[in-house]
Amino acid sequence: MKSAYELAMERLEAASGPTKRLSDEEKAALAEIDKKYDAELAALRIDFDSRIATATTHEAYTQLKEEMSHEIIRVEDRRERDKGAIWGDA
Repeated sequence: MKSAYELAMERLEAASGPTKRLSDEEKAALAEIDKKYDAELAALRIDFDSRIATATTHEAYTQLKEEMSHEIIRVEDRRERDKGAIWGDA
């Protein structure tokens, strides 16, 4: 008897083709990418949080929040690009 997970995977493969399987090295590389970018995002947030805390005007506060959002998006895009390179090779 198959589990619900196995049945769902069979339906997924039937609908969209075979799923990609990652090697242990590829899984480790993905985990390393996540660690790298998680650390970068943490440092970015700490830096911006301290700068935001010292903002003296509403305009400065808003500017810093927008800048932080753009930087976070930029870092997340790099993360996805790096991870996509691994998934593309699988």
